[in-house]
Amino acid sequence: MPTSLATIKDRLSTHIGQELMVVAQAGRKKTTERHGILKETYPAVFVVDLDQDENSFERVSYSYTDILTQNIQVNFGDEGEDDNQ
Repeated sequence: MPTSLATIKDRLSTHIGQELMVVAQAGRKKTTERHGILKETYPAVFVVDLDQDENSFERVSYSYTDILTQNIQVNFGDEGEDDNQ
């Protein structure tokens, strides 16, 4: 797992424009999977354009601290492993 927010941001910035899957904790023993494309990275958050066939809204943003605290997992289509390492 990356040890700093800057490391997480740098890793995500190299994947802008790529397809990804975000697995988020949705409560007690529940997770949600969202598929989309990493659109932009900002100093505190990153934005994902969601697949419109699966979701009722266009975009979602997550904080880098969500990755650091393992509230979400980000998996890119070209990798067999998640980006949380």
